[in-house]
Amino acid sequence: MDTDPKDAFNALMAESRNTVIFTGAGMSTESGIPDFRSPGGVWTQNKPIPFQDFIMSREARLETWRRKFNVEKTMRDAKPNIGHLAVAHMVAHGQVEKIITQNIDGLHQASGVPESKIIELHGNTTYARCLSCHRRHELGPIRTTFQRDETLPVCEACGGIVKTATISFGQPMPEREMLEAQRDAISCDLFIAIGSSLVVFPAATLLPLAKENGAKLVILNREKTDFDGLADLAIHAEIGDFLANLPNPTY
Repeated sequence: MDTDPKDAFNALMAESRNTVIFTGAGMSTESGIPDFRSPGGVWTQNKPIPFQDFIMSREARLETWRRKFNVEKTMRDAKPNIGHLAVAHMVAHGQVEKIITQNIDGLHQASGVPESKIIELHGNTTYARCLSCHRRHELGPIRTTFQRDETLPVCEACGGIVKTATISFGQPMPEREMLEAQRDAISCDLFIAIGSSLVVFPAATLLPLAKENGAKLVILNREKTDFDGLADLAIHAEIGDFLANLPNPTY
């Protein structure tokens, strides 16, 4: 008789001494945040604005901030779902060492996971940064000024261009975060990918990197992925329901 996926998941967690979780958009869709890439997603309605266009064109910067504040309420109103809370519980109880995420919504932090345990590969949309001096800027003052007369934000420290702290198309991946994620993938003994279609690179290269260095690999996603054949356990289920209803965990 086939082993129940939840029992198999528990068994792998019980054997692990260094578990890393990798999360994608499917982790947050259950919080009401739309998937950017899926049919009907944000990018099918608005073509992404490349980073170089943002830098070179005032109109591109204006349109970027218009779009940001048009969809911001969805992000602000979103709350961690039961999947986020289940992962936060695992971190709090020492069962998970690190979370590597493609998500930009800050919901892992909102669920109670310490910043030190989270690596954000694509940045964070809940605040902004200066592209020159990297000073952090909160969105409240930017929103107030922009919605009044579409004044573009400028860094108060150095006069540089201010952009949400996310990684746009054509913008280099954050070097420090990528190196840290690679180190964690190499050193872990269990790598769990949750809610990712695994079609975005270089983030998706972390799975084979972990596997090549001896880790067991689990994929939990609603749909099949191209990496399912590499996994020791591939589970197709609703993420929150699966994680919140693991029976009798032994870890």
